[in-house]
Amino acid sequence: MRKLTGALFFVCLLGSLGAQAAEVAVLDWRKALLDTQAAQRSMNQLKNQIAGQQQEAEALGKELQSLQERLQRDGATMSDAQRQSAQQEFQTKGQRFQQLRQQIAEARMRSEKTFLDQAQPKLEQAVDQVIERHDIEVLADREGVIHTDTELLDVTEEVTKILNSLN
Repeated sequence: MRKLTGALFFVCLLGSLGAQAAEVAVLDWRKALLDTQAAQRSMNQLKNQIAGQQQEAEALGKELQSLQERLQRDGATMSDAQRQSAQQEFQTKGQRFQQLRQQIAEARMRSEKTFLDQAQPKLEQAVDQVIERHDIEVLADREGVIHTDTELLDVTEEVTKILNSLN
């Protein structure tokens, strides 16, 4: 019974807020950040930074696949020395491949963290401007809104524009 009463109260609250749609808005802050020119520059810089490692990893992946196919196809007919040599080569290249994948992932994480650390104050400033401009009382993450009967103001693009102007 308490759940039903609470749910009815929440529905009534949303209904009264819906009548004042300008006071309730949604924001996809991830999209707002990723659509900025600064994010695009950061992604391009990362791509350039890891391009060599990425190419080496792709080449190693193809070599590993070829070696594995060769071992499966010809392993039974290879001499012990040939088989051991091929397996050793596979293991060495596999370790290098894993090392490259880890280095690429770490570079990506560092780049994302650096970008987010730099963007956080600007995002807060942009959100504050939009909240003030539209007299928003409730700002929800777009991903957190499961259902609404009313059209909510989506301020994502506006936040992106402000972020671009702050850079």
